Amino acid sequence: MSASPNAVAGDGSNRQSQSSASTQSATTTQGSTQSTTQGSMKYVVILALSAGMAGLLYGYDAVSISGAIGFLQELYDLTPAHEGLIVSSIFIGGVVGVGVSGFLSDRIGRRKVMMFGALFFFIAGLFAAFTQSPEQLIAARIIGGLGIGLSSSISITYVTECAPAKWRGTLSSMYQFLCIIGIFLTNIINFCIAQSGSHAWGVSTGWRWVLGIGAAPALVLFVFMLLAPESPRFLMQSGKQEQGFKILERINGTEGAREEAKAIEASIKLDQSGSFSELFGPGLRKALMVGIFLAVFNQAVGQNTISFYGPTIFRNAGFGGNSEFLASTMVGGVELVFTVVGMVLIDRAGRKPLMLWGTALMAAFAIAMALTFMFNAPGVLVVVFACGFIAAFAFSMGPVTWVMIPELFPTHLRGRASGLCGVFIWGTAWLVGQFTPMMFAGWGGQGMFLFFAALDIIGFLGVRFLVPETKGKRLEEIEEFFRPKK
Repeated sequence: MSASPNAVAGDGSNRQSQSSASTQSATTTQGSTQSTTQGSMKYVVILALSAGMAGLLYGYDAVSISGAIGFLQELYDLTPAHEGLIVSSIFIGGVVGVGVSGFLSDRIGRRKVMMFGALFFFIAGLFAAFTQSPEQLIAARIIGGLGIGLSSSISITYVTECAPAKWRGTLSSMYQFLCIIGIFLTNIINFCIAQSGSHAWGVSTGWRWVLGIGAAPALVLFVFMLLAPESPRFLMQSGKQEQGFKILERINGTEGAREEAKAIEASIKLDQSGSFSELFGPGLRKALMVGIFLAVFNQAVGQNTISFYGPTIFRNAGFGGNSEFLASTMVGGVELVFTVVGMVLIDRAGRKPLMLWGTALMAAFAIAMALTFMFNAPGVLVVVFACGFIAAFAFSMGPVTWVMIPELFPTHLRGRASGLCGVFIWGTAWLVGQFTPMMFAGWGGQGMFLFFAALDIIGFLGVRFLVPETKGKRLEEIEEFFRPKK
């Protein structure tokens, strides 16, 4: 259950008045520390990997349905609209989950919200494996979407608030990296299950294994977050300065923790009079516009057309005998490799250059795929161009979007603002999942990929003229950039 924006803001103001003495106490404690400690990069990586397991959940579920939908279409004689609804129903739950996640995380903390998300997805994975009708399966996927929606954007917020500025881009990319690992592993699982029995076995039983295995990573995420600490920025915002400082010290070392703590405390003081409505006022309104743009085009560029329906697309391009699953696995492997490339480059080349190159290349490869369908080119060319298309996404709009959105907003609004942007991510993902089968049936591969090429060009122009560079800046520096000048 979510609190109203005013209630959350009011609760934060009360906390500030009650915690002023503890802030001074914490500052005194920091100033009188006799010995200094060194920050632990290993500790930060463990935190990033733990929270990033939410990405593995999303990646698994996004692609597991691609291995099941062919069997389900035959089992239930689905129309393109019904096929799209089964695939996209997870995003119905996701919109709700991500919509309330920010308000919940600002009330009970980032860590607990991710734990609730893991529990919902664990239940949904088991439920999906035992469903007996399309309606039951849709219900299971909505529950799973609720779980992923709760944990997805908040996991990035958590890592963003824990990571040192120098490595924040790379560490925040852990979500996308584990998401792509989930996609790659799921493609392998889909292929192995398809090969494990006859086609009739796949229709009756195989798809149940594909969907049910998703409960395993949900359990892993729950255990990891059970053992992880709360975000230091959330702790300090909640009046728990000493606890927050101890975590900052493990991350940045004593001297670095003192600097971070001062910046956070200064930011909290500026935020005392703020409320959720501040997002729609001068300054932050621009940050919100940038966040929503990035959220929409994280999905509108079209990569999930291949993630959700890759085997179907490759089957129509001439693949068969389960080779369509092998082709999808190859595309997933390319996505994994180039996600690592993006993680390496994001704190070196910067966010904006990667997105410009990525959207330009995606437009080019989408046009190439359209031409292969238009002229009935060999199916292998479809796979080659799909690999290029996915590679361009993997080093650009994939990781950068998840990194940048939490960077744009101040501490007291970060969870709620990220959740609001997440609604647009999940809403756009629902549109892609729902209407791809209908576009493919009505327009053919050529029309569908030309449509996404046009969206990629719009994405390029939006990045060029709307999105700022945030590489290497402290969260408080980025916040100051968007504040209206007095």
